[in-house]
Amino acid sequence: MPNILLGDDDEELTQLLQEYLHNHGIHCECVHDGEAVMRRLKAATNDAISYDLLVLDIMMPKMDGLSVLRQLPTISDIPVIMLTAKGEEIDRIIGLELGADDYITKPCNPRELLARINAVIKRTNVASSEHTPLPDSRLQLDQTQRICQIDDIELQVTGTEFDLLVALLRQKGEVVSKAWLSEHVLQRELQPFDRSLDVHVSRLRKKMQPFHDEPIKAIRGKGYQLVL
Repeated sequence: MPNILLGDDDEELTQLLQEYLHNHGIHCECVHDGEAVMRRLKAATNDAISYDLLVLDIMMPKMDGLSVLRQLPTISDIPVIMLTAKGEEIDRIIGLELGADDYITKPCNPRELLARINAVIKRTNVASSEHTPLPDSRLQLDQTQRICQIDDIELQVTGTEFDLLVALLRQKGEVVSKAWLSEHVLQRELQPFDRSLDVHVSRLRKKMQPFHDEPIKAIRGKGYQLVL
C-alpha cells in the first residue's frame, strides 16, 4: 500500500481526504502546519520510514508550503503535489520552479487528487524499474539510481525533471510534442492554460545551461528538442 504524507491546516478536509484515499488503497498520514511536515520527514529519515509522496498545501501556519519546498531538498527527494488556491497561478509557478512535481487547485475533487497521486507514484516506480542506463556522449542517465550526469558531473534534478530527460533523450534530435510529453511524463492530457510542462522544462534548461547555451530547444508550436 502506498504511503503518503499530507500537509494541510484544514483538518476537516484532511480527514475527508484521508478516509477517501484509505478506501482506495493509499495510507495517508496528516499534519497541519509546515514545521510539522519538516519534522515528520526528518523523523521518517531517521526511523527508516518511507513516504512515497508528499501532498503539500501552500497556505499553512508556522511555515508555508513554498518555504517547505525550499528546504525540502536538504532532507528528502520525495515527490511533491501542491495544493493551491484557485486562481493563484503565481504560487503554482513558483512551486513548480522550486521542484514540485504537480499541483491541484482547491477545493479539490478527491477523485482527481487520487488520480494525480497514482500518476506520480506510477511514473516514479516505472522509471525506477528500468535498469538500463541511457548513455550519450555527454549526458548519462542511470535509471536504476536515478542519477543524471553531464560530462561526468552529477546534476541535481527532481523526479519529474529526470523523467523529462529520459523522454527527450530517447528521442534526441527529434522534436517531441508538448502533448506527448504531458501524457507520458506528467501522466495527463495537456490543457490549454496549463504551464506545468513549460515550467519544468525551463527549470531543467537553467540547470543544464552551464554545459550548453541551449540544451533544450523550444520549437514554437511543436514542442521541445534535446540538443546537448
